[in-house]
Amino acid sequence: SNVFEVAEKSRPYERVAIGKNFEYVIEALRAEGTSPWYACAHDEFALVMDGKVEVRLLKPQKPLVAADKAGAIALAGAPPGRKMGRVVAGRGHMTLLPKGSAYQFHADQASVVTIQTIQGDVTVERWADICQTK
Repeated sequence: SNVFEVAEKSRPYERVAIGKNFEYVIEALRAEGTSPWYACAHDEFALVMDGKVEVRLLKPQKPLVAADKAGAIALAGAPPGRKMGRVVAGRGHMTLLPKGSAYQFHADQASVVTIQTIQGDVTVERWADICQTK
């Protein structure tokens, strides 16, 4: 699949699996506007493929995800906690999304991000739509 085509055809912040190896996935997303807040019990990595994306990081007051939960979850809003800072990433920049943190993306213009993670609740599988067979 072509990550740019997948992102172009997706809703903002829809995390579409574009690669899979056992439980591990690479998700593509179109960053446009402000995302929901997410949390994960394990480290994830976000790689900006095109554009510029701000990643806002927060250390929650209490754990948001069970330690054995695979993949990211979407949160209803910003959880109470301490701001950890932000990263403004451009094309080719990779950002760590630390385990136990909450994070949110923001992009003023449509951008493309891939996320290395474990398949979970927010992973969307559309293999029939995105796999090139010819």
